[in-house]
Amino acid sequence: MNQQIIIRPLITEKSMQTIQKGAYVFEVVRTASKHQIEQAINTLFGVAVQQVRTVYLHGKQKRVGKRRQIITTAGRKKAFVTLLPGQKIDLFPSAPKEQTT
Repeated sequence: MNQQIIIRPLITEKSMQTIQKGAYVFEVVRTASKHQIEQAINTLFGVAVQQVRTVYLHGKQKRVGKRRQIITTAGRKKAFVTLLPGQKIDLFPSAPKEQTT
């Protein structure tokens, strides 16, 4: 169930700056609460969460098709997860090195 709450980590230039401050950005399910997000991060990554802040991004309107009809894209929810000092999530795990004999 925890994998269903966290959709993916958001890797952008701005989110990389927040990682240096100890906060990570994830896209989460729109119906997830802060408590559910905290539990999912604890079980998936094994880290202690200090704070969870969320923001809901409304969908954008686009014009598509031959008649340029207006459609609205789906909204998203982002979670800014701050970890306790000394905690870290490895978003880019390094591949194990092959042994050469």
